[in-house]
Amino acid sequence: MILWQLFVAFLYIGTFSYGGGYAILPLIEEVMVTNLGWLTFQEMTDILSLSQVTPGPIAINAATFIGMRVGGVPGAMIATTASVLPQSIALMILGHFLFQDRPILFMERALHGLRPGVTGLVASATLSVCLASLFFTLSPLVIDPFALVAFVTVFVLQHSKKLSIFKLVAIGASLGIVGEAVERLLIS
Repeated sequence: MILWQLFVAFLYIGTFSYGGGYAILPLIEEVMVTNLGWLTFQEMTDILSLSQVTPGPIAINAATFIGMRVGGVPGAMIATTASVLPQSIALMILGHFLFQDRPILFMERALHGLRPGVTGLVASATLSVCLASLFFTLSPLVIDPFALVAFVTVFVLQHSKKLSIFKLVAIGASLGIVGEAVERLLIS
């Protein structure tokens, strides 16, 4: 039963997620956290963090991680397949029309409207992940000082030093480990 639910959930996510990567985050949150309760918001942001640092598209990695969390290896395979199935079918159909060397006015108009909508989804996901990453609680707002230091450090280094993504991820992870160790020392 759980495998069928995973398939249906990720088929839905794959069907209605336009823009890939970050644009899929609000939909994953709605389905996995709010509707099904399979993940907490913190677990979802952890999975998304892992999805960003592992090779491959974020949406597919997230589907694989969530499927593994909920249904083991079969769940990972089913969630991954279901998440890419709608786009694969759509690409085959659209590819047939796109390679006929004539403009498709409908597609041009649809893409013109999708771009701002996808930008809004990405902005919404960015805000949600920032809030979950930088604050202990949202009501009232209680900031995590170590998370803020890691955020500012990586942001400044990325814009001033133009370090590679690998180095920035390593710096962020190191700051997170140090921050967690300091927090544990302060609590005990």
